[in-house]
Amino acid sequence: MHKVAINFEDGFTCFVDVYPGDTLADAAYKSGINIPLDCGDGACGTCRCYCETGAFEMNDFIEEALSAQDANDGFILACCAKPTSDCVIAVPAKSEMCLKSKPKSIEAFVKDVEYLSSSTALLRIEGEDLGDLSFLPGQYVNLKIPGTEEERSYSFCSLINRANETSFLVRLVDNGVMGNYLRKQARPDDRIEMKGPFGAFYLRAISRPILMIAGGTGLAPFISMLEDIELRGIEIPIELIYGVTDSRDLVQVDVLNRLAERIKSFNFITCVANASTPSESKGVVTDFIYEEFLNNGDVDVYLCGPPPMVEAVKGFFEDINIRPKNLFFEKFSKS
Repeated sequence: MHKVAINFEDGFTCFVDVYPGDTLADAAYKSGINIPLDCGDGACGTCRCYCETGAFEMNDFIEEALSAQDANDGFILACCAKPTSDCVIAVPAKSEMCLKSKPKSIEAFVKDVEYLSSSTALLRIEGEDLGDLSFLPGQYVNLKIPGTEEERSYSFCSLINRANETSFLVRLVDNGVMGNYLRKQARPDDRIEMKGPFGAFYLRAISRPILMIAGGTGLAPFISMLEDIELRGIEIPIELIYGVTDSRDLVQVDVLNRLAERIKSFNFITCVANASTPSESKGVVTDFIYEEFLNNGDVDVYLCGPPPMVEAVKGFFEDINIRPKNLFFEKFSKS
């Protein structure tokens, strides 16, 4: 049996168990997912999807439905593709068109709030429903702020542990709805709804060195990725550059130190943009993208932070005329 993550174009992700002999379309249908389909026998191409990671075997389809070049490029036909490994698939359709029932909200409860600095809090939540939630490290959920109809998006800052707990890094924006709730109202056992997981920013199959670049609370998804890497015992070189505006914004460094002790191939750098900081590493993240991190372009770069930082890093690679093998990024706004 292989597990397949199906990503829809609206960002929603669901998981399907595919048993020996079943095609992806068969397994999806049994799980309540209708991948767009017409002929069902590899003749029309309606069920054409893209395999982002993993491998399939396919037989009995015709050239008009899927060209040899498309197949070489990673495209598959769900009606005749049988996975030979765990996979991640992109379906060119919205989830609401494919799911027989809409995704349900997950009920969770506030465990506690830890103030890591005057600008950042760690929200821990718990709940039995979390034990049934599957997500790819790096993805996010929408949290409904108790007492309001407002939702905010946060990346998982940890995997879900055996006690059905997880956490989120929250930037405490002045007069922000979530910040006000955490500062003034949050209590243990407050009920909090979450929807998801969402997002195409997640850890792909690892086959080459990785460079992670985080800005502010954009550190969160990298911690969940690193926890996953630790569990899988991966030893490929991984570098993390973690940049913030002020020294007060530098959080979770103790967590990174523990991860670096346990993942021998992982190293990280912190930097602070404010010139008056007492930190020894003054500057922005692009100041610390060293040539040895790029492996002559054979590197997967993961980038998460505020839009100006993301655009600056993308511009940096253009300026030095190096194109990473893969560049995955996610921008977030302060809210």
